[in-house]
Amino acid sequence: MISKTVPGLKEEIKDKCYKLGIPLVGFAPKERWEQTPRELPQHFSRWIPSEFWPQSIYPEVKTVIVIGLPVQLPIVETAPSIYYHEHYETINNLLDEKAYEIANYLTFKGYPSINLPRDGYGDIKVLLEKPLAFFSHKHAAFLAGLGSFGLNNVLLTPEFGPRVRFTSIFTSAEIKGDPVHGEDLCTRCLNCAVQCPVKAIEASYPSGSSSPPLINKMKCARRSEKLRKEYNSPCGICIKVCPVGGDREVFNRQDTSLYTRKEGFERYHDAWEHVRSYGSKK
Repeated sequence: MISKTVPGLKEEIKDKCYKLGIPLVGFAPKERWEQTPRELPQHFSRWIPSEFWPQSIYPEVKTVIVIGLPVQLPIVETAPSIYYHEHYETINNLLDEKAYEIANYLTFKGYPSINLPRDGYGDIKVLLEKPLAFFSHKHAAFLAGLGSFGLNNVLLTPEFGPRVRFTSIFTSAEIKGDPVHGEDLCTRCLNCAVQCPVKAIEASYPSGSSSPPLINKMKCARRSEKLRKEYNSPCGICIKVCPVGGDREVFNRQDTSLYTRKEGFERYHDAWEHVRSYGSKK
């Protein structure tokens, strides 16, 4: 079968993302949801149900474009706080705007495309009753070769570890997928499990498995509900303590013991406590 891949379009989109200030972009053909690539760094006992596939949501889709914006490490270190709450909302809004612009750009070029919201649920109370969104951006990023899953079931990237927010664009253009390198980025340090305030994360991988255990979504959602009432959501602890990501070197945060040890790191702890003391119902 002759490929209908549009020549040059992928580079156009990457250039568009660069101009929009988007540091992470990946491409995944719709077939990757139907036939799991062998190169994936992790495999799961139950794959994504077909109703959550992109072609079940937008039948015209040929390629899923995933874009990611980083969560700045020194801000998430204050979490839970109003500072991180506002930062999180800003990133979400930017993702929606940029994905909308990319979808329109492709549509006007003759490739009908749609953007998806970065969150597919109306309120945390909805997640408590049905803890699923209609599409998973982190699985799309996984299939687009942007990273691998950590013990906390969040996607880890080489550039920013788990400190990234993703959204997706469904396009009718056939674009060559990015390679899936197959590297498991999780170090098994257990920081996320140990530091989780509600113990929602298992402290070990299942015996003989490379697949992270399922996180207790209800425990996580109940904590989010509590924090949201205090204007302190999201929690953010598991992503701030993860040692993975080039952003740690950028911000000089290679030593993750600063989160559990105050001696020698007093100025950081004092700064975090100051931020947490204002703007929310702590």
